[in-house]
Amino acid sequence: MTVAFNLATAVEAALAKAAAAAGLDAAAFSPDVRPADPRHGDYQANGVLGYAKSRKLNPRATAEQLVAALAPEIRDEFDIAIAGPGFINFTAKAHLLQAWVDAHANRSALEAGAAASSGKSGQVWIVDYSSPNTAKQMHVGHLRSAVIGEAICRLLAFGGARVIRDNHIGDWGTQFGKLIWAYKRQRDDAALASEPLEEFERLYKAGNNAAEADPTVLDEARQELVKLQSGDTENLAIWRHINEVSLAAFQKIYDLLGIHFDLTLGESFYNDKVEAVYESLIRAGLAETSQGALVVFHPEHPRFKTQPFIIRKSDGAANYASTDLATIRYRTEHYHASGALYVVDKRQGDHFEQLFLTAKKWFDKEGWTLPRLEHVDFGTVLGENNKPLKTRSGDNIRLKDLLGEAVERARRLVDEKSAELPEGERAEIASIVGVGSVQYADLCQNRSSDYVFSWDKMISLEGNTAAYLLYAVSRIHSIFRKLGLKAGEGEAGATALETPTEIALARRLVKFADALQASIAQLCPHFLCTYLYELAGEFSAFYSADKVAVDDLAIRARRLQLCARTLLILECGLNILALKTLQRM
Repeated sequence: MTVAFNLATAVEAALAKAAAAAGLDAAAFSPDVRPADPRHGDYQANGVLGYAKSRKLNPRATAEQLVAALAPEIRDEFDIAIAGPGFINFTAKAHLLQAWVDAHANRSALEAGAAASSGKSGQVWIVDYSSPNTAKQMHVGHLRSAVIGEAICRLLAFGGARVIRDNHIGDWGTQFGKLIWAYKRQRDDAALASEPLEEFERLYKAGNNAAEADPTVLDEARQELVKLQSGDTENLAIWRHINEVSLAAFQKIYDLLGIHFDLTLGESFYNDKVEAVYESLIRAGLAETSQGALVVFHPEHPRFKTQPFIIRKSDGAANYASTDLATIRYRTEHYHASGALYVVDKRQGDHFEQLFLTAKKWFDKEGWTLPRLEHVDFGTVLGENNKPLKTRSGDNIRLKDLLGEAVERARRLVDEKSAELPEGERAEIASIVGVGSVQYADLCQNRSSDYVFSWDKMISLEGNTAAYLLYAVSRIHSIFRKLGLKAGEGEAGATALETPTEIALARRLVKFADALQASIAQLCPHFLCTYLYELAGEFSAFYSADKVAVDDLAIRARRLQLCARTLLILECGLNILALKTLQRM
């Protein structure tokens, strides 16, 4: 039989069909199938209560009528029970679990299933994330956008969407006048060669301090900016060099985090496109001049009645609003995107709300189709004092230093647990565990919440950590290694699931689809993290109770199959989160 990747969709379809057969208003009835409390089953249909209440029917009697109309095949696959006033609980039978395990033997099968049930297949999504400023080092404040953004990209791609990753860098603005002024006069070429971003930061501070202390310097810095904006050959070359060096430094961090971008179109790319935005908004009757600035008002909005959306500053300069509107128009014209996601700190919520309101009115006036725009917000990384994570001196912690310390701490753990491994392998394990621990500690949180950064909890073999999951992966690899097999081998002749722990593990494997669907629908990777942690725990219980390398080859085969599927889903899930995995640890 053909087994649905997400069993909830099979239940939904069966209930919708039964509603028509039972004489219910099928167009008005929504089954509302959700994962159930495990004590009650695998899935629970909650739609009967609302339907019955709206028609003044008895909910339980309606549920009984609906269950009686269910097709025989769904009854063959699920144990079905009515609970309370009309909840319908579905528990997958062992043979259905077995069929799911048989049918999803590789990544391609999982991807095909996810694409069929995600609702995103064939869509084009632009994900705008990371977006650091050039000439500055990435710090801990850049962590969340980078790792959450990459995980969301991979979730959408796994669900069948075409994903365009855009690093909308900050590579234009007034700061470059002061930086170029200092670059010409005070640069240290040796420092520029060894630690370029540190040197750029030093030069900017030097230029800024000099401009504040001396009006002549301030005027000279402004002239450097004017020359840059006018296309001066020398200043453009310096500016390009600063950006090239910055991007190369960023890439070293992106490589550690498993991140790549399809586009790196910063603010400078849109510099020549903002004038057309101003003209269009004025022509559409949306933009007006207020106190010298060009603004859009949203008087119908309760919070923005008197708070204008400034799209051109009073000095005539563009700002984030200008380039963001130009970006929306460009992406719509060139990529025909279904939607664009902005993975940005929740403190920018007002900006994005006004941006999206303005874009909606603008596109409506021009008769254009606006893609779905969504601000995927996130909270702040806190220190153990519950304040934004900083160094003891109060500076932002550099991201490369944070990742470096994570690798050092992981190395101590690896040396303690696996001293017999070769030096090179221990170094590789430390890098994977250290960097993965930082990524996972961020992703396993609800992205909208702040979270406390704790080294002790992060790099631990206990609890919901990367190290725990990576160890589970390596342990399954060791099972196959000891038997002289590769994962997926030795499954021929497997008998039906039998023991409670075998069935419980298979039941957990099937729930991968639910975790993926929740993560994709809500753009929240923590649902997948929680699932992987629970799967690793379920496997541990299975492995403790049911020996794999038994003499009975049929029993061995079915247990090897469960090992292989668990390994497949753990590795697949960690890859979606952009974590690297390993075969021994």
